[in-house]
Amino acid sequence: MADARRQLRSGTVVLGGMGLLAAALTACSSEPDKRCVDRNSYTATKGYQVVSDKNCGSTKAAVDGAYYYGGKKKSGWVSGGSFIKPAKGSGGSSSGGHGVHRGGFGHGSGHGSSGG
Repeated sequence: MADARRQLRSGTVVLGGMGLLAAALTACSSEPDKRCVDRNSYTATKGYQVVSDKNCGSTKAAVDGAYYYGGKKKSGWVSGGSFIKPAKGSGGSSSGGHGVHRGGFGHGSGHGSSGG
């Protein structure tokens, strides 16, 4: 009976460790989510129009293209992101263009809770 409990516990630890590894690899992707957009296409209701990547970085492009990081894409338009590339390792930003915020000692933000 004790052996069965020990095996169950070790299986739980392995599965929990695999979940943490998967989460860490996902959060540390090498390239943030980016899309080439037309800077001159902005509307308050839709955001920026997504265009071909060849419009970003080319001086002979048909539109004023620039990479737009994060945001939410809908029907060829993207909004809620930023033209500023997130710092490496900060994880992408698909929630309104804000970086990852982590609590901890000394932050004084008042968010989060202490477990017990």
